[in-house]
Amino acid sequence: MGQIVCSNSPTGVKVNGHHHHQEMVKNDSQKSNTCGFQMPLHYPRYKKEDYEKMPEWKLDCLLEEYGLPTNIGDVNQKRKFAMGAFLWA
Repeated sequence: MGQIVCSNSPTGVKVNGHHHHQEMVKNDSQKSNTCGFQMPLHYPRYKKEDYEKMPEWKLDCLLEEYGLPTNIGDVNQKRKFAMGAFLWA
């Protein structure tokens, strides 16, 4: 059997007709991280007063960033939803 260069390998490592599973998983996870939801590293640190003054576009961005729905009503309903999701009582 001849040697094949794995197209999924970022280094072009030659393997004996088989793909390295670890390299394929790594590439698949890299591809999946380029689109779709990815959990942010930090929890939002807004106070209740910040949410009460926050414009609708900023609420939408915040909710979308955390994978939460934005089609939940008017700006006041979005504020209540964001406060319920992110503020600790």
